[in-house]
Amino acid sequence: MARIAVIGAGMGAMAAAARLAVAGHRVTVYERSATYGGALGVLERDGFTFDTGPGLLHLPAVWRDLFLKTGKEPLEDCLGLVPVSPASRHLFADGTAVVLPDASRAGIVSALDGALGAGAGERWGDFLGRARDAWDRSRRPLLEEPLRSDWRVLERDPYPALRRRAFLRSRRASTVAEVGARELADPRLATLFSWYALAYGLDPRHAPAGAAVLPYLEQTFGTWYVAGGLRQLARAVHERCRKRRVEFAFGSEVVSITVRDGRAAGIVLGDGTAVEADHVVAGADTAALLTEGPAGPAQPLRSDGDVPLRAEVPPGRFTVLLALRGAAGAGVAHRSVVHSPDASAEAAAVFGGAVTDRPTVTVLRPRDPLTRPDDGHEAVTLTATVAGHRVPGAPGTGPDWTDKALRERVAETLIDTVAAADPDFGGPDALRERLLWQEVLTPAETGALPAPSLAGPAGRWLHPSNSTRLPGLYLVGGRAHPGGGLAHEGMSGALVAGLIVEGAGFRGSQ
Repeated sequence: MARIAVIGAGMGAMAAAARLAVAGHRVTVYERSATYGGALGVLERDGFTFDTGPGLLHLPAVWRDLFLKTGKEPLEDCLGLVPVSPASRHLFADGTAVVLPDASRAGIVSALDGALGAGAGERWGDFLGRARDAWDRSRRPLLEEPLRSDWRVLERDPYPALRRRAFLRSRRASTVAEVGARELADPRLATLFSWYALAYGLDPRHAPAGAAVLPYLEQTFGTWYVAGGLRQLARAVHERCRKRRVEFAFGSEVVSITVRDGRAAGIVLGDGTAVEADHVVAGADTAALLTEGPAGPAQPLRSDGDVPLRAEVPPGRFTVLLALRGAAGAGVAHRSVVHSPDASAEAAAVFGGAVTDRPTVTVLRPRDPLTRPDDGHEAVTLTATVAGHRVPGAPGTGPDWTDKALRERVAETLIDTVAAADPDFGGPDALRERLLWQEVLTPAETGALPAPSLAGPAGRWLHPSNSTRLPGLYLVGGRAHPGGGLAHEGMSGALVAGLIVEGAGFRGSQ
Protein backbone atom coordinates (compact mmCIF):
# COMPACT_ATOMS: atom_id res chain seq x y z
CA MET A 1 0.00 0.00 0.00
CA ALA A 2 1.55 3.29 -1.14
CA ARG A 3 1.07 6.69 0.46
CA ILE A 4 -0.26 9.14 -2.10
CA ALA A 5 -0.55 12.91 -1.66
CA VAL A 6 -2.97 14.62 -4.05
CA ILE A 7 -2.64 18.38 -4.49
CA GLY A 8 -6.03 20.00 -5.05
CA ALA A 9 -9.59 18.72 -4.81
CA GLY A 10 -10.66 19.42 -8.38
CA MET A 11 -12.66 16.90 -10.37
CA GLY A 12 -9.67 15.25 -12.07
CA ALA A 13 -7.81 15.01 -8.78
CA MET A 14 -10.79 13.44 -6.98
CA ALA A 15 -11.31 11.01 -9.87
CA ALA A 16 -7.71 9.85 -9.49
CA ALA A 17 -8.01 9.70 -5.69
CA ALA A 18 -11.10 7.46 -5.76
CA ARG A 19 -9.55 5.02 -8.23
CA LEU A 20 -6.26 4.88 -6.31
CA ALA A 21 -8.04 4.25 -3.02
CA VAL A 22 -9.97 1.33 -4.54
CA ALA A 23 -6.63 -0.10 -5.68
CA GLY A 24 -5.56 -0.27 -2.03
CA HIS A 25 -3.49 2.89 -1.63
CA ARG A 26 -3.68 5.36 1.25
CA VAL A 27 -4.73 8.64 -0.34
CA THR A 28 -4.90 12.13 1.17
CA VAL A 29 -6.12 15.17 -0.76
CA TYR A 30 -4.70 18.57 0.22
CA GLU A 31 -6.87 21.50 -0.85
CA ARG A 32 -6.02 25.12 -0.07
CA SER A 33 -9.65 26.29 -0.17
CA ALA A 34 -12.45 25.25 2.14
CA THR A 35 -14.21 22.91 -0.28
CA TYR A 36 -13.92 20.46 -3.19
CA GLY A 37 -14.90 20.50 -6.83
CA GLY A 38 -12.57 23.03 -8.43
CA ALA A 39 -14.50 24.89 -11.14
CA LEU A 40 -17.78 23.22 -10.07
CA GLY A 41 -18.66 25.88 -7.53
CA VAL A 42 -22.05 26.97 -6.28
CA LEU A 43 -23.69 30.20 -5.13
CA GLU A 44 -26.71 29.96 -2.85
CA ARG A 45 -28.69 33.04 -1.84
CA ASP A 46 -32.30 33.74 -0.89
CA GLY A 47 -33.43 30.30 -2.01
CA PHE A 48 -31.68 30.54 -5.40
CA THR A 49 -28.92 28.12 -6.39
CA PHE A 50 -26.48 28.76 -9.23
CA ASP A 51 -23.57 26.82 -10.65
CA THR A 52 -20.60 29.17 -10.78
CA GLY A 53 -18.78 27.01 -13.33
CA PRO A 54 -20.12 24.91 -16.20
CA GLY A 55 -23.82 24.16 -16.03
CA LEU A 56 -24.19 21.22 -18.43
CA LEU A 57 -22.56 17.80 -18.69
CA HIS A 58 -21.25 16.07 -21.80
CA LEU A 59 -19.92 12.52 -22.12
CA PRO A 60 -21.40 11.36 -18.78
CA ALA A 61 -19.96 7.91 -19.64
CA VAL A 62 -16.66 9.14 -18.17
CA TRP A 63 -18.25 9.60 -14.76
CA ARG A 64 -20.39 6.47 -15.08
CA ASP A 65 -17.16 4.55 -15.53
CA LEU A 66 -15.68 6.13 -12.41
CA PHE A 67 -18.66 5.09 -10.29
CA LEU A 68 -18.71 1.62 -11.82
CA LYS A 69 -15.01 1.08 -11.06
CA THR A 70 -15.12 2.48 -7.51
CA GLY A 71 -18.27 1.05 -5.94
CA LYS A 72 -21.62 -0.68 -6.23
CA GLU A 73 -23.82 2.40 -6.64
CA PRO A 74 -24.00 3.58 -10.27
CA LEU A 75 -23.88 7.27 -11.08
CA GLU A 76 -27.64 7.56 -11.60
CA ASP A 77 -28.23 6.26 -8.06
CA CYS A 78 -26.16 9.13 -6.66
CA LEU A 79 -27.67 12.09 -8.54
CA GLY A 80 -30.40 13.03 -10.97
CA LEU A 81 -29.12 12.99 -14.54
CA VAL A 82 -31.54 14.46 -17.09
CA PRO A 83 -31.06 14.77 -20.87
CA VAL A 84 -31.51 18.33 -22.12
CA SER A 85 -34.13 18.33 -24.88
CA PRO A 86 -33.98 20.29 -27.06
CA ALA A 87 -30.23 20.56 -26.69
CA SER A 88 -29.98 24.25 -27.62
CA ARG A 89 -31.59 27.19 -29.35
CA HIS A 90 -29.40 29.46 -31.48
CA LEU A 91 -30.20 33.09 -32.23
CA PHE A 92 -28.13 34.61 -35.05
CA ALA A 93 -27.45 38.27 -35.76
CA ASP A 94 -29.67 38.30 -38.88
CA GLY A 95 -32.67 37.30 -36.78
CA THR A 96 -32.61 33.62 -37.72
CA ALA A 97 -33.38 31.17 -34.92
CA VAL A 98 -32.88 27.42 -34.91
CA VAL A 99 -33.70 24.85 -32.23
CA LEU A 100 -31.44 21.79 -32.27
CA PRO A 101 -32.73 18.49 -30.85
CA ASP A 102 -30.67 16.37 -28.51
CA ALA A 103 -28.50 13.56 -29.91
CA SER A 104 -30.36 13.23 -33.20
CA ARG A 105 -28.34 13.77 -36.35
CA ALA A 106 -31.40 13.44 -38.57
CA GLY A 107 -33.31 15.87 -36.37
CA ILE A 108 -30.46 18.38 -36.45
CA VAL A 109 -30.23 18.17 -40.25
CA SER A 110 -33.98 18.74 -40.53
CA ALA A 111 -33.92 21.68 -38.08
CA LEU A 112 -31.08 23.40 -39.92
CA ASP A 113 -32.74 22.91 -43.30
CA GLY A 114 -35.96 24.38 -41.95
CA ALA A 115 -34.34 27.41 -40.35
CA LEU A 116 -31.40 28.20 -42.61
CA GLY A 117 -32.65 26.92 -45.96
CA ALA A 118 -32.44 23.72 -47.96
CA GLY A 119 -28.95 22.27 -48.09
CA ALA A 120 -27.73 23.77 -44.80
CA GLY A 121 -28.62 20.65 -42.85
CA GLU A 122 -27.01 18.37 -45.39
CA ARG A 123 -23.75 20.35 -45.27
CA TRP A 124 -23.74 20.17 -41.47
CA GLY A 125 -24.57 16.47 -41.54
CA ASP A 126 -21.71 15.79 -43.94
CA PHE A 127 -19.44 17.83 -41.67
CA LEU A 128 -20.47 15.68 -38.70
CA GLY A 129 -19.61 12.59 -40.74
CA ARG A 130 -16.07 13.88 -41.24
CA ALA A 131 -15.95 14.85 -37.56
CA ARG A 132 -16.82 11.25 -36.69
CA ASP A 133 -13.84 10.10 -38.72
CA ALA A 134 -11.63 12.54 -36.79
CA TRP A 135 -13.04 11.17 -33.52
CA ASP A 136 -12.37 7.57 -34.53
CA ARG A 137 -8.79 8.42 -35.50
CA SER A 138 -7.92 10.48 -32.42
CA ARG A 139 -10.04 9.08 -29.60
CA ARG A 140 -7.58 6.56 -28.23
CA PRO A 141 -4.25 8.46 -28.40
CA LEU A 142 -5.81 11.73 -27.27
CA LEU A 143 -8.18 10.57 -24.53
CA GLU A 144 -7.73 6.95 -23.53
CA GLU A 145 -3.93 6.56 -23.50
CA PRO A 146 -1.17 8.39 -21.62
CA LEU A 147 0.54 10.94 -23.85
CA ARG A 148 3.32 9.12 -25.65
CA SER A 149 6.90 10.38 -25.47
CA ASP A 150 6.83 10.41 -29.26
CA TRP A 151 3.87 12.78 -29.21
CA ARG A 152 4.88 14.13 -32.62
CA VAL A 153 2.73 11.40 -34.15
CA LEU A 154 -0.14 13.67 -33.09
CA GLU A 155 1.04 16.55 -35.24
CA ARG A 156 -1.24 15.34 -38.05
CA ASP A 157 -4.75 16.80 -37.87
CA PRO A 158 -7.18 13.83 -38.00
CA TYR A 159 -9.98 15.82 -39.66
CA PRO A 160 -10.42 14.67 -43.31
CA ALA A 161 -10.96 18.12 -44.78
CA LEU A 162 -12.43 18.34 -48.25
CA ARG A 163 -10.04 19.28 -51.00
CA ARG A 164 -11.06 22.53 -52.71
CA ARG A 165 -9.50 24.21 -55.73
CA ALA A 166 -8.38 27.79 -55.16
CA PHE A 167 -5.94 29.94 -57.14
CA LEU A 168 -5.13 27.10 -59.56
CA ARG A 169 -4.23 24.65 -56.82
CA SER A 170 -6.02 22.29 -54.49
CA ARG A 171 -6.19 23.16 -50.78
CA ARG A 172 -7.73 21.73 -47.63
CA ALA A 173 -9.19 23.67 -44.73
CA SER A 174 -6.85 23.47 -41.75
CA THR A 175 -8.57 25.57 -39.08
CA VAL A 176 -12.03 25.91 -37.58
CA ALA A 177 -12.55 29.21 -39.42
CA GLU A 178 -11.45 27.72 -42.74
CA VAL A 179 -13.78 24.73 -42.37
CA GLY A 180 -16.60 27.18 -41.73
CA ALA A 181 -15.81 29.25 -44.80
CA ARG A 182 -14.95 26.47 -47.27
CA GLU A 183 -17.06 23.50 -46.20
CA LEU A 184 -20.04 24.87 -44.29
CA ALA A 185 -20.41 27.89 -46.60
CA ASP A 186 -23.36 29.44 -44.75
CA PRO A 187 -21.98 32.07 -42.33
CA ARG A 188 -24.46 30.97 -39.67
CA LEU A 189 -23.16 27.39 -39.81
CA ALA A 190 -19.62 28.76 -39.63
CA THR A 191 -20.61 30.83 -36.60
CA LEU A 192 -22.13 27.74 -34.96
CA PHE A 193 -18.87 25.78 -35.35
CA SER A 194 -16.83 28.75 -34.11
CA TRP A 195 -19.00 28.95 -31.01
CA TYR A 196 -18.20 25.37 -30.07
CA ALA A 197 -14.47 26.12 -30.32
CA LEU A 198 -14.65 29.38 -28.39
CA ALA A 199 -16.79 27.85 -25.64
CA TYR A 200 -13.98 25.34 -25.02
CA GLY A 201 -11.31 28.07 -24.89
CA LEU A 202 -10.05 27.62 -28.46
CA ASP A 203 -9.37 30.39 -30.98
CA PRO A 204 -11.41 29.44 -34.07
CA ARG A 205 -9.06 31.42 -36.31
CA HIS A 206 -6.15 29.11 -35.45
CA ALA A 207 -7.52 25.97 -33.77
CA PRO A 208 -7.10 22.88 -35.96
CA ALA A 209 -9.99 21.53 -37.99
CA GLY A 210 -9.94 18.49 -35.68
CA ALA A 211 -11.89 20.62 -33.19
CA ALA A 212 -14.85 19.28 -35.18
CA VAL A 213 -14.91 16.46 -32.62
CA LEU A 214 -16.39 18.91 -30.08
CA PRO A 215 -19.76 19.49 -31.79
CA TYR A 216 -19.72 15.84 -32.91
CA LEU A 217 -19.48 14.58 -29.32
CA GLU A 218 -22.26 16.80 -28.06
CA GLN A 219 -24.62 16.21 -30.95
CA THR A 220 -23.98 12.45 -30.95
CA PHE A 221 -23.85 11.57 -27.26
CA GLY A 222 -26.13 14.28 -25.92
CA THR A 223 -26.29 17.11 -23.43
CA TRP A 224 -27.17 16.43 -19.80
CA TYR A 225 -28.29 18.42 -16.78
CA VAL A 226 -27.78 17.38 -13.17
CA ALA A 227 -30.76 18.04 -10.89
CA GLY A 228 -29.85 20.79 -8.43
CA GLY A 229 -26.95 21.89 -10.63
CA LEU A 230 -23.65 20.43 -11.74
CA ARG A 231 -22.22 21.05 -8.28
CA GLN A 232 -24.11 17.89 -7.32
CA LEU A 233 -21.69 15.87 -9.44
CA ALA A 234 -18.81 17.25 -7.40
CA ARG A 235 -20.67 16.33 -4.22
CA ALA A 236 -21.27 12.79 -5.47
CA VAL A 237 -17.61 12.27 -6.44
CA HIS A 238 -16.47 13.66 -3.07
CA GLU A 239 -18.82 11.28 -1.26
CA ARG A 240 -17.51 8.38 -3.34
CA CYS A 241 -13.96 9.33 -2.33
CA ARG A 242 -14.92 9.43 1.34
CA LYS A 243 -16.60 6.02 1.09
CA ARG A 244 -13.37 4.65 -0.35
CA ARG A 245 -11.56 6.17 2.68
CA VAL A 246 -9.84 9.00 0.88
CA GLU A 247 -8.89 11.65 3.45
CA PHE A 248 -9.33 15.36 2.77
CA ALA A 249 -7.34 18.20 4.35
CA PHE A 250 -9.06 21.48 3.47
CA GLY A 251 -7.39 24.81 4.14
CA SER A 252 -4.04 23.12 3.44
CA GLU A 253 -1.96 24.95 0.86
CA VAL A 254 0.92 23.02 -0.68
CA VAL A 255 3.94 25.28 -1.18
CA SER A 256 6.48 22.79 -2.52
CA ILE A 257 7.13 19.22 -3.56
CA THR A 258 9.94 17.45 -1.78
CA VAL A 259 12.56 15.53 -3.74
CA ARG A 260 14.67 12.77 -2.26
CA ASP A 261 16.97 10.36 -4.09
CA GLY A 262 15.87 11.77 -7.41
CA ARG A 263 12.10 11.26 -6.99
CA ALA A 264 9.08 12.97 -5.46
CA ALA A 265 9.06 12.11 -1.77
CA GLY A 266 6.27 14.26 -0.36
CA ILE A 267 4.97 17.79 -0.01
CA VAL A 268 5.42 20.79 2.28
CA LEU A 269 2.39 22.72 3.50
CA GLY A 270 2.12 26.43 4.08
CA ASP A 271 2.49 26.05 7.84
CA GLY A 272 5.77 24.21 7.36
CA THR A 273 4.38 20.71 7.85
CA ALA A 274 6.28 18.13 5.80
CA VAL A 275 4.22 15.19 4.53
CA GLU A 276 5.92 12.01 3.32
CA ALA A 277 4.50 10.30 0.23
CA ASP A 278 5.46 7.56 -2.20
CA HIS A 279 3.68 9.36 -5.05
CA VAL A 280 2.48 12.94 -5.53
CA VAL A 281 -0.44 13.76 -7.82
CA ALA A 282 -0.61 17.47 -8.69
CA GLY A 283 -4.08 18.64 -9.62
CA ALA A 284 -3.26 22.30 -9.03
CA ASP A 285 -1.08 24.60 -11.10
CA THR A 286 2.47 23.36 -10.57
CA ALA A 287 4.19 26.47 -11.97
CA ALA A 288 4.67 27.89 -8.48
CA LEU A 289 5.62 24.57 -6.87
CA LEU A 290 9.39 24.23 -6.99
CA THR A 291 10.90 20.90 -6.09
CA GLU A 292 13.57 21.08 -3.42
CA GLY A 293 15.64 18.76 -1.29
CA PRO A 294 19.04 17.11 -0.95
CA ALA A 295 18.94 15.87 -4.56
CA GLY A 296 19.64 19.32 -5.94
CA PRO A 297 18.34 22.84 -6.58
CA ALA A 298 14.83 23.79 -7.49
CA GLN A 299 13.71 22.68 -10.95
CA PRO A 300 10.58 23.32 -13.04
CA LEU A 301 8.02 20.56 -13.17
CA ARG A 302 8.02 19.77 -16.89
CA SER A 303 6.51 16.62 -18.30
CA ASP A 304 7.91 13.80 -20.38
CA GLY A 305 8.10 14.64 -24.04
CA ASP A 306 8.28 18.41 -23.48
CA VAL A 307 5.24 19.35 -25.55
CA PRO A 308 5.32 23.05 -26.46
CA LEU A 309 4.17 25.40 -23.73
CA ARG A 310 1.36 27.71 -24.76
CA ALA A 311 2.47 31.33 -24.91
CA GLU A 312 -0.96 32.97 -24.97
CA VAL A 313 -2.96 33.74 -21.84
CA PRO A 314 -5.91 31.31 -21.85
CA PRO A 315 -9.36 32.91 -21.88
CA GLY A 316 -11.91 32.66 -19.11
CA ARG A 317 -15.63 32.96 -18.53
CA PHE A 318 -17.60 36.07 -17.63
CA THR A 319 -20.75 35.02 -15.78
CA VAL A 320 -23.81 36.95 -14.68
CA LEU A 321 -26.22 35.21 -12.29
CA LEU A 322 -29.74 36.65 -12.41
CA ALA A 323 -32.32 36.10 -9.68
CA LEU A 324 -35.66 36.87 -11.32
CA ARG A 325 -39.19 37.22 -10.06
CA GLY A 326 -41.79 35.48 -12.18
CA ALA A 327 -41.71 32.05 -13.77
CA ALA A 328 -40.26 31.20 -17.16
CA GLY A 329 -42.80 30.88 -19.94
CA ALA A 330 -43.92 27.53 -21.28
CA GLY A 331 -41.53 25.97 -23.74
CA VAL A 332 -38.51 28.10 -22.81
CA ALA A 333 -35.29 26.42 -23.92
CA HIS A 334 -32.90 25.25 -21.21
CA ARG A 335 -29.97 26.62 -23.23
CA SER A 336 -30.02 29.47 -25.73
CA VAL A 337 -27.06 31.02 -27.52
CA VAL A 338 -27.15 34.60 -28.76
CA HIS A 339 -24.38 34.70 -31.36
CA SER A 340 -22.07 37.62 -32.00
CA PRO A 341 -22.54 39.28 -35.40
CA ASP A 342 -18.80 38.90 -36.02
CA ALA A 343 -17.27 35.70 -34.62
CA SER A 344 -13.83 36.53 -36.02
CA ALA A 345 -13.73 39.95 -34.37
CA GLU A 346 -14.92 38.40 -31.10
CA ALA A 347 -12.10 35.84 -31.23
CA ALA A 348 -9.57 38.56 -32.02
CA ALA A 349 -10.67 40.44 -28.90
CA VAL A 350 -10.74 37.39 -26.63
CA PHE A 351 -7.28 36.19 -27.67
CA GLY A 352 -5.87 39.68 -28.06
CA GLY A 353 -6.55 40.71 -24.48
CA ALA A 354 -9.41 43.09 -25.36
CA VAL A 355 -13.08 43.37 -24.41
CA THR A 356 -15.69 43.14 -27.15
CA ASP A 357 -18.96 45.03 -27.10
CA ARG A 358 -20.64 42.27 -29.16
CA PRO A 359 -20.03 38.97 -27.35
CA THR A 360 -21.66 35.62 -27.87
CA VAL A 361 -23.81 34.97 -24.80
CA THR A 362 -25.00 31.56 -23.62
CA VAL A 363 -28.19 31.58 -21.55
CA LEU A 364 -29.06 28.75 -19.14
CA ARG A 365 -32.64 28.62 -17.83
CA PRO A 366 -33.06 25.28 -16.00
CA ARG A 367 -36.66 24.41 -15.20
CA ASP A 368 -35.48 22.89 -11.94
CA PRO A 369 -37.34 23.61 -8.67
CA LEU A 370 -34.10 22.98 -6.77
CA THR A 371 -32.57 26.17 -8.24
CA ARG A 372 -35.23 28.66 -7.11
CA PRO A 373 -37.22 29.47 -3.96
CA ASP A 374 -40.60 28.66 -5.56
CA ASP A 375 -42.47 28.48 -8.85
CA GLY A 376 -42.82 32.25 -8.89
CA HIS A 377 -39.11 32.82 -9.49
CA GLU A 378 -36.41 31.84 -11.98
CA ALA A 379 -32.63 31.42 -11.81
CA VAL A 380 -30.89 32.43 -15.06
CA THR A 381 -27.18 32.27 -15.91
CA LEU A 382 -25.50 34.29 -18.68
CA THR A 383 -21.95 33.43 -19.76
CA ALA A 384 -19.48 34.64 -22.37
CA THR A 385 -15.93 33.59 -23.17
CA VAL A 386 -13.65 36.56 -22.55
CA ALA A 387 -9.97 37.45 -22.43
CA GLY A 388 -8.12 36.03 -19.44
CA HIS A 389 -7.40 38.05 -16.32
CA ARG A 390 -4.29 40.20 -16.24
CA VAL A 391 -2.82 40.64 -12.78
CA PRO A 392 -2.04 44.37 -12.32
CA GLY A 393 1.69 44.97 -12.59
CA ALA A 394 2.32 41.66 -14.36
CA PRO A 395 3.68 41.55 -17.92
CA GLY A 396 1.35 41.03 -20.84
CA THR A 397 -1.90 42.55 -21.97
CA GLY A 398 -5.47 41.87 -20.99
CA PRO A 399 -8.30 43.20 -18.85
CA ASP A 400 -8.02 43.66 -15.12
CA TRP A 401 -11.21 41.88 -14.16
CA THR A 402 -11.07 43.24 -10.62
CA ASP A 403 -11.94 46.69 -12.05
CA LYS A 404 -15.45 47.43 -10.77
CA ALA A 405 -16.44 49.74 -13.62
CA LEU A 406 -15.32 47.19 -16.22
CA ARG A 407 -17.21 44.37 -14.52
CA GLU A 408 -20.39 46.43 -14.39
CA ARG A 409 -20.07 47.51 -18.02
CA VAL A 410 -19.56 43.98 -19.34
CA ALA A 411 -22.40 42.64 -17.17
CA GLU A 412 -24.73 45.25 -18.64
CA THR A 413 -23.55 44.30 -22.13
CA LEU A 414 -24.47 40.66 -21.57
CA ILE A 415 -27.88 41.53 -20.13
CA ASP A 416 -28.67 44.00 -22.92
CA THR A 417 -27.51 41.56 -25.60
CA VAL A 418 -29.78 38.80 -24.37
CA ALA A 419 -32.76 41.01 -23.62
CA ALA A 420 -32.66 42.56 -27.11
CA ALA A 421 -32.21 39.29 -29.02
CA ASP A 422 -34.25 36.75 -27.06
CA PRO A 423 -38.02 37.36 -27.31
CA ASP A 424 -38.64 34.98 -24.41
CA PHE A 425 -37.49 37.75 -22.05
CA GLY A 426 -39.95 40.28 -23.48
CA GLY A 427 -37.38 43.01 -24.11
CA PRO A 428 -34.83 44.91 -21.95
CA ASP A 429 -37.41 46.69 -19.80
CA ALA A 430 -39.33 43.49 -19.04
CA LEU A 431 -36.18 41.65 -18.03
CA ARG A 432 -34.97 44.42 -15.73
CA GLU A 433 -38.38 44.69 -14.09
CA ARG A 434 -38.09 41.02 -13.10
CA LEU A 435 -34.55 41.39 -11.70
CA LEU A 436 -34.28 40.97 -7.93
CA TRP A 437 -30.48 40.91 -7.82
CA GLN A 438 -27.47 39.83 -9.82
CA GLU A 439 -24.00 38.48 -9.10
CA VAL A 440 -20.99 38.80 -11.41
CA LEU A 441 -18.11 36.33 -11.69
CA THR A 442 -15.07 36.93 -13.89
CA PRO A 443 -11.77 35.16 -14.69
CA ALA A 444 -10.32 36.99 -11.66
CA GLU A 445 -12.44 34.68 -9.46
CA THR A 446 -13.00 31.60 -11.60
CA GLY A 447 -9.60 31.38 -13.32
CA ALA A 448 -8.64 30.32 -16.82
CA LEU A 449 -10.55 28.12 -19.24
CA PRO A 450 -8.16 25.32 -20.22
CA ALA A 451 -8.91 23.90 -23.65
CA PRO A 452 -9.11 20.17 -24.47
CA SER A 453 -6.15 18.53 -26.19
CA LEU A 454 -6.29 18.29 -29.97
CA ALA A 455 -3.98 16.80 -32.57
CA GLY A 456 -2.45 19.35 -34.87
CA PRO A 457 0.71 20.95 -36.28
CA ALA A 458 3.68 21.28 -33.91
CA GLY A 459 1.68 19.82 -31.02
CA ARG A 460 0.46 23.31 -30.12
CA TRP A 461 -2.86 22.01 -28.79
CA LEU A 462 -1.47 19.25 -26.60
CA HIS A 463 -1.02 19.43 -22.83
CA PRO A 464 1.83 18.13 -20.66
CA SER A 465 1.72 14.39 -20.07
CA ASN A 466 0.44 12.93 -16.82
CA SER A 467 3.84 11.43 -15.97
CA THR A 468 6.75 13.83 -15.49
CA ARG A 469 10.53 13.92 -15.61
CA LEU A 470 10.50 13.57 -11.83
CA PRO A 471 9.70 9.95 -10.88
CA GLY A 472 6.79 9.72 -8.49
CA LEU A 473 5.20 13.00 -9.65
CA TYR A 474 2.06 12.98 -11.81
CA LEU A 475 -0.09 15.75 -13.28
CA VAL A 476 -3.89 15.59 -13.38
CA GLY A 477 -6.71 17.94 -14.35
CA GLY A 478 -7.35 20.50 -17.07
CA ARG A 479 -3.74 21.67 -17.34
CA ALA A 480 -2.49 18.15 -18.09
CA HIS A 481 -3.24 15.55 -20.77
CA PRO A 482 -5.91 15.29 -22.16
CA GLY A 483 -6.75 18.91 -21.31
CA GLY A 484 -9.69 20.95 -20.14
CA GLY A 485 -13.37 20.17 -19.98
CA LEU A 486 -15.18 18.15 -17.34
CA ALA A 487 -15.07 14.86 -19.25
CA HIS A 488 -11.39 15.33 -20.08
CA GLU A 489 -10.56 15.95 -16.42
CA GLY A 490 -12.25 12.69 -15.49
CA MET A 491 -10.18 10.92 -18.13
CA SER A 492 -6.98 12.43 -16.74
CA GLY A 493 -7.84 10.96 -13.33
CA ALA A 494 -8.22 7.50 -14.88
CA LEU A 495 -4.89 7.83 -16.69
CA VAL A 496 -2.97 8.92 -13.58
CA ALA A 497 -4.45 6.10 -11.52
CA GLY A 498 -3.50 3.62 -14.24
CA LEU A 499 0.09 4.89 -14.41
CA ILE A 500 0.53 4.57 -10.63
CA VAL A 501 -1.18 1.20 -10.27
CA GLU A 502 0.22 -0.49 -13.37
CA GLY A 503 3.42 1.47 -13.82
CA ALA A 504 5.07 2.91 -16.93
CA GLY A 505 3.74 0.04 -19.04
CA PHE A 506 0.15 1.24 -18.64
CA ARG A 507 -1.38 1.86 -22.07
CA GLY A 508 -4.83 3.07 -21.14
CA SER A 509 -8.28 1.51 -20.94
CA GLN A 510 -9.11 -1.33 -23.29
